[in-house]
Amino acid sequence: MYKEYLDKLKQLLAIEYNCSPDCFFSDENILTVSALNEGRRKYSPDKPFFGMVTLGKNTVITADECLREFLEGYIKTVREGHRLFEYPNLMSVSEELGRYGYKLMPTHHMFLPCRMTEPVCEYPVKWFYDREIDMFYGDKRFPNAICEKYLPERPDRIAVIAYDGDKIMGMAGCSEDAPGWQQIGIDVMPEYRSKGVGSYLVTLIKNKIAERGDVPFYGTQIANYCSWNTALNCGFKPVWVETGAIKIK
Repeated sequence: MYKEYLDKLKQLLAIEYNCSPDCFFSDENILTVSALNEGRRKYSPDKPFFGMVTLGKNTVITADECLREFLEGYIKTVREGHRLFEYPNLMSVSEELGRYGYKLMPTHHMFLPCRMTEPVCEYPVKWFYDREIDMFYGDKRFPNAICEKYLPERPDRIAVIAYDGDKIMGMAGCSEDAPGWQQIGIDVMPEYRSKGVGSYLVTLIKNKIAERGDVPFYGTQIANYCSWNTALNCGFKPVWVETGAIKIK
């Protein structure tokens, strides 16, 4: 299972970083010119100004041509490519991006399933699919499980809610960020945390996505250890780290 997902990940990242799938396990850091290739994750309609990813060995960067001279020097500053993600190195990128009116995004720590898991507890649940999810948009209880509104470029596909009687305990949802790629998010109500609700719902939706033939994936920030533990408990493992640039408002 994991190898199949990893192969698909290399194909996806090759689309997004405008390179070959083999580039992500090269001995050298790699720099490419960014492009809007079909099949990418659609977080922005614009061509990436800067994007950087590592699977733990080398680093691959895609960027606008105006950054080429700076980045050619940057990728040579360390021997182990993953060290380009260390804070002192990222600071130099941040300064360069600022010259063009951009700023560095937080690093996203991303997970893929590495083993099958089954829920260790059981709560009553209801499932919602596609436009059935619309009724929950605007509900401030679910900032992570679903998008703020319906986004046709990366629609929410599945949501599953656990109930305590009529009370919602938590929701897990997934958005189709690229064709066949379902990113999972989870929200648990404060009074139901530390009761296994998050792991239960994430496991359910991860298994449902896999049964439908898509790739479940999960992302979080480096210091969010509650989220990290949920991912690990549900059979995910950390696989890649990435960051990018956004315009300064």
